[in-house]
Amino acid sequence: MRGWYWLFGLALATTATAEEFTTFKGHGGPVMGLTMSRDGALISASFDNSVGAWSDGEPTWLEGHDAAVVSVNAAFADVILSGGDDFRVLAWPNTSDVPIEVTKHLGKVAEIAVWPAGQRIASAGWDGFVHVTDRVGSAPWSPSNFETQVLKGHQSNVTTVGFSSDGVLYSASSDGTLRVWEGSDLTPRTIVKHGFGINEMIVTDRWIAYGAIDGGTRVITREGEEIKDFTLDRRPILSMAYHPQTHQLAVGDGHGYIMMIDTEAWRISRDFRAMRKGPVWALAFSEDGQTIHAGGIDDVIYVWPVAFLDQFDPVGGERSFLRPAAEMTNGERQFMRKCSICHAVAPGPSRKAGPNLYGVFGRQAGTVAGYPYSQTLTGSDIIWDDTTIDALFDIGPDHYIPGSKMPMQVIAAPSDRADLVAYLREVTKVK
Repeated sequence: MRGWYWLFGLALATTATAEEFTTFKGHGGPVMGLTMSRDGALISASFDNSVGAWSDGEPTWLEGHDAAVVSVNAAFADVILSGGDDFRVLAWPNTSDVPIEVTKHLGKVAEIAVWPAGQRIASAGWDGFVHVTDRVGSAPWSPSNFETQVLKGHQSNVTTVGFSSDGVLYSASSDGTLRVWEGSDLTPRTIVKHGFGINEMIVTDRWIAYGAIDGGTRVITREGEEIKDFTLDRRPILSMAYHPQTHQLAVGDGHGYIMMIDTEAWRISRDFRAMRKGPVWALAFSEDGQTIHAGGIDDVIYVWPVAFLDQFDPVGGERSFLRPAAEMTNGERQFMRKCSICHAVAPGPSRKAGPNLYGVFGRQAGTVAGYPYSQTLTGSDIIWDDTTIDALFDIGPDHYIPGSKMPMQVIAAPSDRADLVAYLREVTKVK
């Protein structure tokens, strides 16, 4: 039985120089969510279906989701919460490796917020609903502890949720609205009509900051009146983090920048090109606010000293699928675009979201040791060869193997499928 009470051990230097930055490595896919625990430890969520709990730069993996994990929250002292593309919010108590399902949406869980004073959890779902789940009773965390209310009102994906310290709930959506849920029956009231989808939100007792698809970064009062507009010519806004003790608001965007805002003076204090290529998917401040953690298209978590941000060059972006297309054969291009983010082709263990493809030709589907296959593929009679791999991409996994975890991928042109098969046969060959 593995707890996570050991997480207090993470410590980052607070006297870093401009030449120093830290990387945390271990995930098998892009880092989609970051947060700090109340003990000052880093918690990460990844496309590789896992949650990472980091101690002295080393991860312990929390495995239980059946798809990419995109949101983590560690506001409770004794539990990590995670949400993902498998529609579930899971709780990881400090007494067990086995997660507890808190609630399940009808679509991906985009974000989780916690009001610790009321033992209340809110989750934003791409099903268009907000789930408000109350932890009831004094018993240890268990499935019987939860009562969930489904809030309806948004007209599209709910992308973000947040609580003020007095327990008032706010949500925003790709329908372009930001709403407050009022009264004992949690009736929605729209306080912002942005016009473009809102992706991110930070709620405090004095103001709310939100970021949108069109690059809009705005700060409003809790009633929706504008305080400041920090919109720059970069889009979309994909991540936000706030450190109240140092009054720092961090904003990450699709162009790889991290904008740092001083929320006392309401000015941009730093504007840092963090990623050489690709977006900033996730942000989290250290416990003291002197360092900022960021995740993007790489499987690496980068950590910079805030005081020296402007002195660093951009990082990351060395992925083979980001190389110019002209430098790859057509088969390699098809693999990089359709397969590489989920599948490794080299021998040895892999932390990617899908099973390793090394030695795939002639192998029965669903037989890579240690990989948690769906029930559909467990015991399948499919043998992977030129014909079956071609058919998989001809009609798509959801038709060829209904119920599998593999995302929808179709390659329409027979010549492209043939080139992919030829490339796979070569790079996955057992040496």
